[in-house]
Amino acid sequence: MKGSTFITRVVLRHYKSIAACDVRLQPLTFLVGANGAGKSNFLDSLRFVADALNSSLDHALRNRGGINDVRRRSGGHPNHFSIRLDFILSEGATGHYAFRVGACPRGGYEVQDEVCMIQNAEIFTPEVYFRVKDGTVTNTSVDVAPAAARDRLYLVNASGLPEFRPVYEAFSRMGFYKLNPDKIRNLQVPEAGGILMPDGSNLTSVLARFSPAAKRRVEKYLAKIVPGIHGVRVKELGHRETLEFRQDMAGAKYPWRFLANNMSDGTLRAFGILVALFQENHDAQQRMMLVGVEEPEITLHPAAIGVLLDGFRDAADETQIVITSHSPELLDHKGLNTELILAVEAQDGNTVIAQVDKASKSVLRDKLFTTAELLRLNQLQPDVVSTARPVDTSQLQLFDFEKGRSNQSREERIEDASDDQ
Repeated sequence: MKGSTFITRVVLRHYKSIAACDVRLQPLTFLVGANGAGKSNFLDSLRFVADALNSSLDHALRNRGGINDVRRRSGGHPNHFSIRLDFILSEGATGHYAFRVGACPRGGYEVQDEVCMIQNAEIFTPEVYFRVKDGTVTNTSVDVAPAAARDRLYLVNASGLPEFRPVYEAFSRMGFYKLNPDKIRNLQVPEAGGILMPDGSNLTSVLARFSPAAKRRVEKYLAKIVPGIHGVRVKELGHRETLEFRQDMAGAKYPWRFLANNMSDGTLRAFGILVALFQENHDAQQRMMLVGVEEPEITLHPAAIGVLLDGFRDAADETQIVITSHSPELLDHKGLNTELILAVEAQDGNTVIAQVDKASKSVLRDKLFTTAELLRLNQLQPDVVSTARPVDTSQLQLFDFEKGRSNQSREERIEDASDDQ
């Protein structure tokens, strides 16, 4: 699974219920905590980046109620939020991308700071980078840089340059899913395919683009989750499409065929999750870089959740997977490493996210309890020692900019450091 890691580190400040966090992501990561702890807010920060790049920053903010609903509300009255993502690209280049968006009067907003730094895999290849402050490009490695604007992310403009295109493409190819069985069940309009929609409303078009090998992979897992199902295909009904399932029936010589409107919510959600996990993996140039799934256990039988966990582990060999869950059954697996779990807890209105604390790890290592049992007992706690607490947010370095600084004055470097506060 190691080679599938795209985002290695996530640093957030003042994003919704999260005052601050600094966590590492694995090829397969589970965000585990009670309802309302803030798991979805963490996943939404990654989705926010994809939305802002695929559509616009304005659209991403409006879809969340505006900047006043995105920046954290607290006694300190923060007027901005920041996101930093450290990454590894498919070709081996590493780097980080970060931005801070500030609130303006009457619900307005502005991009106050934005940095992209890429260290290439080949040792003799120079780093590429840009930094934009208050709508002005202050540092860049390219000879001719496009203009910047205060109301949009500069990476969108920079994506026209071959140096930054891979970063833009990678962050754009992230998908986040809370599948809606009714949307999957409804007749769908054929389209070119592309990335599966968050609710599954274009599932037939995405499935139609699967290679035979990828489709068999999905059907193999579905047959284990719903015994008797032999296959699924896209069926045309006039100018619309739906799914047709082949399933064994008692006394029948051949499997019966059932359209999606005759299938249960659990079957449709499970199938949608599997399509989300394995979509486009047969095409290495267009594969999904990261897939996030919210509460996959909903409407599924506990026995089926174990099969779905195997699917997550399989998919994580090729695509980074992030799961939110409060299901003990999903964690009740002997081979599940605690390093894959981020415990999420609400403390005085603030979301705390960190690896499982040392006491819980010790209990698990000594096999006194399983991970699922600790979750049932509400004893799966985040490690407060490694957690970025509100009083420590000034120590989080989101905009460190060490390359391309030879022409900066001492005063400018001091200003850069203060901007991280």
